[in-house]
Amino acid sequence: MSLGGTVPPHIGNLSFLMYLDISENNFRGYLPNELGQLRRLKFLGFAYNDLTGSFPSWIGVFSKLQVLSLRNNSFTGPIPNSLFNLSSLVRLDSRFNSISGNIPSKIGNLTKLVHLNFADNNLRGEIPNEIGNLKNLADLVLALNNLIGPIPTTIFNISTIIIINLVGNQLSGHRPSTMGHSLPNRQFLLLWANRLTGTIPNSITNASKLIGLDLNSNSLSGQIPNTFGNLRHLSTLNIRANYLTTETSSNGEWSFLSSLTNCNKLRALSLGSNPLDSILPPLIGNFSASFQQFYAHECKLKGSIPKEIGNLRGLIALSLFTNDLNGTIPTTLGRLQQLQALLQRNNLNGPIPTCLSSLISLRQLHLGSNQLTSSIPSSFWSLEYILRIDLSSNSLSGSLPSDIQNLKVLIYLNLSRNQLSGNIPITIGGLKDLITLSLARNRFQDSIPDSFGSLTSLEYLDLSNNNLSGEIPKSFEILSHLKRLNVSHNRLEGKIPTNGPFRNFLAQSFLWNYALCGPPRLQVPPCKEDDTKGSKKAAPIFLKYVLPLIISTTLIVILIILCIRYRNRTTWRRTSYLDIQQATDGFNECNLLGAGSFGSVYKGTLFDGTNVAIKVFNLQLERAFRSFESECEVLRNVRHRNLIKIFSSCCNLDFKALVLEFMPNGSLEKWLYSHNYFLDMLERLNIMIDVGLALEYLHHSHSTPVVHCNLKPNNILLDKNMTARVSDFGISKLLGEDDDSVTQTMTMATIGYMAPEYASDGIISPKCDVYSYGVLLMETFTRKKPTDEMFTGEMSLKHWIKLSLPRGLTEVVDASLVREVQPSYAKMDCLLRIMHLALGCCMDSPEQRMCMTDVVVKLQKIKQTFLVSG
Repeated sequence: MSLGGTVPPHIGNLSFLMYLDISENNFRGYLPNELGQLRRLKFLGFAYNDLTGSFPSWIGVFSKLQVLSLRNNSFTGPIPNSLFNLSSLVRLDSRFNSISGNIPSKIGNLTKLVHLNFADNNLRGEIPNEIGNLKNLADLVLALNNLIGPIPTTIFNISTIIIINLVGNQLSGHRPSTMGHSLPNRQFLLLWANRLTGTIPNSITNASKLIGLDLNSNSLSGQIPNTFGNLRHLSTLNIRANYLTTETSSNGEWSFLSSLTNCNKLRALSLGSNPLDSILPPLIGNFSASFQQFYAHECKLKGSIPKEIGNLRGLIALSLFTNDLNGTIPTTLGRLQQLQALLQRNNLNGPIPTCLSSLISLRQLHLGSNQLTSSIPSSFWSLEYILRIDLSSNSLSGSLPSDIQNLKVLIYLNLSRNQLSGNIPITIGGLKDLITLSLARNRFQDSIPDSFGSLTSLEYLDLSNNNLSGEIPKSFEILSHLKRLNVSHNRLEGKIPTNGPFRNFLAQSFLWNYALCGPPRLQVPPCKEDDTKGSKKAAPIFLKYVLPLIISTTLIVILIILCIRYRNRTTWRRTSYLDIQQATDGFNECNLLGAGSFGSVYKGTLFDGTNVAIKVFNLQLERAFRSFESECEVLRNVRHRNLIKIFSSCCNLDFKALVLEFMPNGSLEKWLYSHNYFLDMLERLNIMIDVGLALEYLHHSHSTPVVHCNLKPNNILLDKNMTARVSDFGISKLLGEDDDSVTQTMTMATIGYMAPEYASDGIISPKCDVYSYGVLLMETFTRKKPTDEMFTGEMSLKHWIKLSLPRGLTEVVDASLVREVQPSYAKMDCLLRIMHLALGCCMDSPEQRMCMTDVVVKLQKIKQTFLVSG
């Protein structure tokens, strides 16, 4: 829901109320004292609002309260002593507020507490020893506060504890040498970003159920224990940014690494910023197929990169930057089909291996500050899904090819400090998403292409120290996001543009270009005054004769365009069977994109060169005629950027087809389940927002509401910019203007995505699409189909997620989304909110489901939170 305003005091009159949850709304202001009259409350939830004021002191009157959730508000002040009267309290969640002061020792009175979370507040002082009295505690989360002093040893005596998260405080001292002996159930120990000293005790490896151990960014010293192999469930080990060393055998192997290779579930190992001071051993190639991330940057590693690293077929992130590694880049890296390589600031030499071009899932490639030579391989420009490239500070030669335009989603390109030459290709203007471009300190020559004006996302551009000539293109003036420009030390000439971003640039941007002219503030000579006499004489003629002619011509053109649009709107364009046959090369199987319930889809090329998708209906199938008519009826009447566009149709007695917009990036299904494709968090959010906007338009912004009825990943198509388009309206329904729903005797939607009322009674309403959207939202972020074989009997995708939240969030979301050694709290919080939103869409009762307008608003807020958090 999206309720707002202040919390009404009249709620206090509901004296028999036992459950009050107003979470995830837009309530603001103070909580009314009248709420203290609800003495029977067992559940009290205020999460995700904008409530302010002190932590309510009247909270202590709720003697039966079991759950108190205040997270994601703006509560201030200390923790009131009355809180510790809540002897029945099981869950206390007050993360993401501004609560201050110490944690009172009376916290030990809440002996039934299972979940305690005060993360991201302003708490200070020491953690009280009395917290060890909470013998039922499973989760202890006090991260991101200002807590000081040692970690109480009493915490390590709580045998029930599963999660200890004390990240981002100022805790100091040694950890108890027996910290692993009495914690048989512990799964996560997160102590990073504190001031802990001493060694890692060997006893920690007795916590046999440990899944995540994060001790990074402390001051730990001594050798890394060689008993980590006892932790057979270990998934993440992060000990970077300490002063740890390793015992090295005579052949250079790390003793602890030999032990770790026994951890078959290990996905991430981070050793970065520790003085290991040794070679990178070949033993690194012995990790299991599930191993995904290896971070060993700034470790004083020397020698070459072992070829055995190519055995890690599941590796996604490899970070070896700022070491003393030498030799060539091993060609075995070409086996790592999901790799993101980070190898900059070493002494690697030789050419860039062509095998890197086969890494079609590569998103980031950082090879800067090495000694690489030769030219950039031509096949390198086929990495169409790469986001960041840094090849700076090498000795690369050759020119940039026109194929650079293939890197459609590139946002960062740094080729500075090399020996590249030739012209800057005009096709560079095709990199529409590019934010940072540096070609500085090379040997590029001739003029700067006008096509730079097409780089509408560009913020930083450095072309300095080349041999560029000609004028600075006027097209630069439309680069509204450009914050920094450097074209100094070239041979540019002519007038410096004055509009757009040039209003903010300083003289340093244009130094050492002797033929430039412009305003004095840019420290260049003034431009010669133009002869204005002719223009003064021409002005009256222009106003009297030319301007009226231009206006009248423009009006005529507009009228013609409107007439053409009206005619196209009212008469459906048809394509002949022969045209379709030629476009698909005789329905060649090489052009087959896929098959659906009522026919097949081919890629075709029209006579004018336009690529299209041609949906051919199999008229031998029952209901194929109706499906064709339904798609025509819907698609001729709807227009939205997130709906598939129809160009024309072919309709004969024995042949029916639709000519649709071609989507070069295929379907969401392909991106979710093909091993060599990957969608990051932001891409998935954008896709689901696009789908939500399409449904909102169909349900609420069209004169005749349309229910899609068949929402699933196969029907979500992605254009060249990864913008989502909803397709396949073969079983959709148009409701009458006064109809909320219709009833259909035969259901044809896909199992797993159908709303209960549609599956059982054939009732169709916009809320059916909301349910399907909720399932799709879960699937997109879990990468689990609702028809997965694990879902049998009463267990479904929805129930699996519902039972797992919140503690099991990392177990249900797609592992590739939380593959960082320590996913940020903001990311995990956004994922949790997405799952709750999806569950809200999938309520059994259609009346309890949100409308798509509210769903889109909530998802856009989640995206905004994710972007702000970085």
